[in-house]
Amino acid sequence: MLKITYTENGFYLEHLKENLEAWIAKRVLLCWRAATSIYVEPSTASFLLPQDVPYLDQLKTLESGHRDIMELIPNEDNFLEVCLQGTWVTAEEDSEEGVFICALGDRTEFFLYQLWQEANIGTTLVSE
Repeated sequence: MLKITYTENGFYLEHLKENLEAWIAKRVLLCWRAATSIYVEPSTASFLLPQDVPYLDQLKTLESGHRDIMELIPNEDNFLEVCLQGTWVTAEEDSEEGVFICALGDRTEFFLYQLWQEANIGTTLVSE
C-alpha cells in the first residue's frame, strides 16, 4: 500500500507491504486503546512528478490497469499530477494533517514510490 503522511510542513510518501485493511484495523485499535479520536473516510490525494520523469511510458501503462484508483493528469508547468483514490485517516474531522492510504498492487506502488523518491532527491540536490 502507499501511505502519504501530510504534516504542516509538507508530505512524505511511503511504500508499505502491509495490507490496507489490517493497517486501518491496527490504527483504529490503537486510537481506541489510547482513548483518542479517529476519522476514517474515502478520499483522494495527489502529488506532482516532473513530466520528464524517467520511465513515464511505464507509469502510463500501469495507470491503464488502475483507472479506478489512479489518474495521471499533465500540468501546464511541466509536471504530471498523480491523483489517487483511497482512505483519509486523521484525528480531527476537518484536519489538514493526517494520513492518506491506498492500494494499487505492489509493483505499481513501488514504482510510484521510486519515481517520487527520485523526483524529490533531484529537487533536494538542486535547492541545496
